[in-house]
Amino acid sequence: MTDRPPSLMPAAATTRLAIDLGALAANWRQMAARSGRARCGAAVKADGYGTGMIPVAGRLEREGCRDFFVADANEGAALRRALPEARIHVLNGAFDGAMALLVAHDLIPVLNSMHQVALWRSAGAGRACALHVDTGMNRLGVTPAEAAGLAADPSFRPVLVMSHFACADTPAHPLNAAQIAAFAAARAHFPQAEASLANSAGIHLGADALFDLTRPGIALYGGESVNDTPNPMAVVATLKTRVLVLREARAGDSVSYGATARLGRDSRIAVCGIGYADGFHRSGSGSGVPLRGTGLPGAHGIIAGERVPVLGRVTMDLTMFDVTDLAPGAVEPGSWIELFGPAIALDDAARAAGTIGYELLTAMGRRSAREYRD
Repeated sequence: MTDRPPSLMPAAATTRLAIDLGALAANWRQMAARSGRARCGAAVKADGYGTGMIPVAGRLEREGCRDFFVADANEGAALRRALPEARIHVLNGAFDGAMALLVAHDLIPVLNSMHQVALWRSAGAGRACALHVDTGMNRLGVTPAEAAGLAADPSFRPVLVMSHFACADTPAHPLNAAQIAAFAAARAHFPQAEASLANSAGIHLGADALFDLTRPGIALYGGESVNDTPNPMAVVATLKTRVLVLREARAGDSVSYGATARLGRDSRIAVCGIGYADGFHRSGSGSGVPLRGTGLPGAHGIIAGERVPVLGRVTMDLTMFDVTDLAPGAVEPGSWIELFGPAIALDDAARAAGTIGYELLTAMGRRSAREYRD
């Protein structure tokens, strides 16, 4: 897996996603410290949450991480080629089409149903696996009763038992305590296995949630993991877009599709090379989309320390920003406007589009030139 198409020339790209691997490592160290006696792993699925799985995982391995979580066997195989000694857990588990990759690349499937358990056991005794027990999310995992039944079979010995929080981002939610109790009961059936429950938000729930192995995700990449709490994580990803054209428009003119933005003054407009094909959501438009009917403002950028709002609808490849209030010379063709990063928090940018930082970050398109610094 590469972090950009082979033909992409960074100098020709109109969007840039800068990744601070030093900040990523600092965030992992913070999560490891919060994990107490538990070992700290890392979720690097979805191409490292959009930041590039291979450079991200390589940096985390150098920092001391040994356990990585990917979504499917293709991700796992790509990661194995880069990290031959790592423990790589495949969250979507085992199914017919994935078996060859799982076996060939020594991947650890997280078995999510009795069907997957049977399929993996047919691959031969002794191959490492993890068992996912559903404790209240009703997404993946065997039931607690099925887990107890598997524990009675001495030939089934997973190396890891895990579950997943549904509401850990809301610490006071009663389901958190219920899931911790249910998971503690389930893992007791497998005393030889390590146990893992806590994601980024779960790590903040305290010692009862930590068990043997934690698996932070969004927090590593600088995103919020706990609602209504200041985000302590360092900024990892910075998205910028290039100004292609500056144009003058008169009061009363309209901007973008549908003529939903009507200018109330003579304006200067920066037309930038980013759109919804790059993962900059149309729902973040300045007007003309359902979300604006809620009264919430649209997305904005920052240039020269000043806020510049999106004008009209975000289009497939282009977005318009109102730069009327900038000082002369502050913006020119070739200038770069920040869309999230040090000046605009990832999750604030996501909220403007009615979504969450996870989705905004993982949606970043492959036309964005990824630049790494450490």
